[in-house]
Amino acid sequence: MSIRSDEREGALSEDEQLGVVLVRGGIITIDQLGEALQKAKDTGYNLARILLENQLITEEQFVATLAEQLGLEFVDLATYQVDRAAVNTINVSMARRYRMLPIGWWEGRLIVAMADPSNVFAIDDIRTLTGAEVRQVVATADAVTDAIDKYYRMDSEAASINAEASASSLTPIENERISEIRDLREDAPVVRLVNLIISQAITDRASDIHVEPTGKDLRVRYRIDGVLQDTMRSPKNIQNGVISRLKVMADINIAEHRIPQDGRITSTVDGRAVDLRVATLPTVHGEQVVMRILDNSNANLDLSELGFLPHNMSRYEKSYNKPYGTVLVTGPTGSGKTTTLYATLNLLNKPTKKVITVEDPVEYKLEGINQIQVNVRAGLTFALALRTILRADPDIILVGEIRDKETAIIAVEAALTGHMVLSTLHTNDASTTPNRLIEMGVEPFLVGSALDCIVAQRLARKLCERCRQSYQVDKNYLTAMGWDITGMELPDHLFRSMGCQACGNTGYKGRFAIHEVLNVNEQIERMIVEHAHSDDISRAAVADGMVTLRQAGLLAVATGITSVDEVLRVIA
Repeated sequence: MSIRSDEREGALSEDEQLGVVLVRGGIITIDQLGEALQKAKDTGYNLARILLENQLITEEQFVATLAEQLGLEFVDLATYQVDRAAVNTINVSMARRYRMLPIGWWEGRLIVAMADPSNVFAIDDIRTLTGAEVRQVVATADAVTDAIDKYYRMDSEAASINAEASASSLTPIENERISEIRDLREDAPVVRLVNLIISQAITDRASDIHVEPTGKDLRVRYRIDGVLQDTMRSPKNIQNGVISRLKVMADINIAEHRIPQDGRITSTVDGRAVDLRVATLPTVHGEQVVMRILDNSNANLDLSELGFLPHNMSRYEKSYNKPYGTVLVTGPTGSGKTTTLYATLNLLNKPTKKVITVEDPVEYKLEGINQIQVNVRAGLTFALALRTILRADPDIILVGEIRDKETAIIAVEAALTGHMVLSTLHTNDASTTPNRLIEMGVEPFLVGSALDCIVAQRLARKLCERCRQSYQVDKNYLTAMGWDITGMELPDHLFRSMGCQACGNTGYKGRFAIHEVLNVNEQIERMIVEHAHSDDISRAAVADGMVTLRQAGLLAVATGITSVDEVLRVIA
């Protein structure tokens, strides 16, 4: 098939006109167009369907080409700076019904992104509602749907629910009104508001929800990619109703306001079950509620998905594949320690092995593994559970956290008597971990003999791939901040965060783990027994091939995964 530059496109069919634009744009070749047109003729399908099914073009390319044919502009909503004032000119039901979104203004006309720009009824309705002339732009259907989900989140809905809840709010909760709280209907304003808070958090990929009373209102914040973000403010007079509703859902005593309490919520959002770990904390302005969203997919992660450098992975594999010893994962709260241990257990969990865990709390239920929930009130502590399970003939033991001397000693002795012990500890890096155990009261010779591997880790945010920006780096700055990766020259260019719709204008989307893996060899074992300083242990580990947390972070910077600022934020 040949295309003459002077050929009149008006004489061509719609499919041929589309093909001409795609070929001229370099998206497909003439040969591919000819084959696709023949398939379209044979099957009776249109050209667009054939090209999409055979992955010759993407949906974005097709919509952009369609826009060009219609003389309209194509917009990538993931990077477009949407004007929220324009969004609020129509309600969410109209936006969803017509799959369109007002995104800004141009010369007094309302710019509307549409998946179907030929829908004249949608254009007439929005013109009538807003009183403004409309300038159409084209976007993919998925992009419009995602943008509607994002910009109509809880902003307008929460405002109306807050007003309704405030007008009908319950007075401060008294004991005789507990039954009234428990019997709230599902369509009650407070119930709808709580459900909205939870569902929006899951949509926004939040790991935690913070419901915090202040002196003048009730603040809701989400922790997204490790950073807290303000989400909503509610009137002060609905505070008691919201907190009590959350406590009822978590099966917590709503009549008790003076002491911290823990509970768990199982909710269904968009057809999938979601678990939330709930903790209340009395403050001067009322009870604060923090909910950790437990993503069950994390329990089934593979180690290869956690961001281990190949060098670190090979060092770690040597340790957890041994028949006995102690593997410790260290780092601050929320650094992904439990996820790393679960991913390790998924590899070790075989029919020939008996695996028992002692956790507080049991966050995820793992198939084929015996999990024990610590219950301090009933007297079931980490130490007592450990003593008991050693008589249950386990091969592998996971201790959720080593918190005290008794637990540490029993875990170490279990490793020395032929068990593989996995656990976590709160230390800043791998080299300070042996001394931390010694400070807890474990004899140095026991620590040196039992420890086999220490993994220190942090979670850092990934740069948004849509908006990250390359820049020329100041090599003097890199030298001053300690760019010390052996064998790697100082880079000329790095990436930094910018911000777009896809990442909520933060410049980052998603997280990855940064690790350092310390294998305890004979030299380091002697140093532990001699109570050597952590700096000396660190130097010996580096000489043995350990990549430090800072070096691992800078390697991620060099490959464009994250930024220098982010690495410096999470690693001192």
